[in-house]
Amino acid sequence: MGEILCLNAGSSSLKFALFASEGSGEPQSLASGKIENIGIEPHLVAHDASGKTIAEQRWTKADKATHETLLADLLERIQKQVGKDLIGVGHRVVHGGMDFAAPVRIDDDVLARLDALCPLAPLHQPHNLSAIRAVRAVQPSLPQIACFDTGFHHEQPAVATRLALPRALDAEGVRRYGFHGISYEYIARQLGEIDPLVSGGRVIAAHLGNGASLCAMKDGRSIDTTMGFTALDGLVMGTRCGALDPGAVLYLFQEKGMSTNAVEHLLYNESGLLGVSGISSDMRALIESDDPHAKESVDLFVYHIARQTGALASSLGGLDAFVFTAGIGENAPEVRSLVAQRLSWLGVEIDEDANRRRAPVISTSSSRITVRVIPTDEERMIAIHTAELLAHAGTAS
Repeated sequence: MGEILCLNAGSSSLKFALFASEGSGEPQSLASGKIENIGIEPHLVAHDASGKTIAEQRWTKADKATHETLLADLLERIQKQVGKDLIGVGHRVVHGGMDFAAPVRIDDDVLARLDALCPLAPLHQPHNLSAIRAVRAVQPSLPQIACFDTGFHHEQPAVATRLALPRALDAEGVRRYGFHGISYEYIARQLGEIDPLVSGGRVIAAHLGNGASLCAMKDGRSIDTTMGFTALDGLVMGTRCGALDPGAVLYLFQEKGMSTNAVEHLLYNESGLLGVSGISSDMRALIESDDPHAKESVDLFVYHIARQTGALASSLGGLDAFVFTAGIGENAPEVRSLVAQRLSWLGVEIDEDANRRRAPVISTSSSRITVRVIPTDEERMIAIHTAELLAHAGTAS
């Protein structure tokens, strides 16, 4: 058929991947990369499927490179490489609201409805949509597909999604949505392939990165998760506070005299690991630091993972497996070890040697709970959905 570009646009980074789609088979990876430090000094690096670096570039502050200019440059590079064979672009879109439960082809109406959801995901949604508009500006006729982080959680039971607010607000969409759904869908898919018996049971997956959440899955389906109405809820994160007594927000307004914008910035950008440590939002820096505040922030991060795991185990009626994924989950054995220690009451035992080696299974043979490390691949999941929608559209036409 051709080649599919997958874009995952964040607040300070742009992840991308190029896949070959041959119709009936799963899309095959051709290249991938990331532009980091957007807004400061952007750095582009791209690799081919074997991991060999095929492109690298740095910009300075003087270049005034924005999301839009960097994406336009990236599209130009990709277009020169693939020529006329680019058949579609798949996007990670954080919030699909009540309307979008499955991937959808983007048109003017869809884009307008997704724009209306920006207040619910201010760190992510505007950048997701700016990537869509940037592609439109360069190639207006190129099909674009939106894949939603909320979609995987869409069929959760009402008791898991309802907030204890007046029913009229629930009818308007003020409810728990859950996020990181593209990652969790990929993990559920992988687990079904490598361990079908466990996949059909009660699993908690931990997507631990700068954004962090847990998802309770039964038979590969989401039944509960830690994030709620927005991506602020749940676990302590890099710069986000996680679960917070709403009375604390009222206090900031009423007693501290803070504006709405100031409170939003505090909760999204100045809290979490950064706020508690006063040092960094980067788990690597915190683990290496001797500062007691750094240790306190790591302890708080781990404490809330264990605390929320207990709650999700209750939603599941027990626990058969626990899966670590995403940047911290995949690459921080220290965090995995600390979490396992706090979950020992559930029967979790990990093999520290396997943990340090980043083995696929890090639990001991006597552990009542299977503990795995599964690298997530949101871009591949987006490519799969994009290829399916494009193939269906081709069949329908």
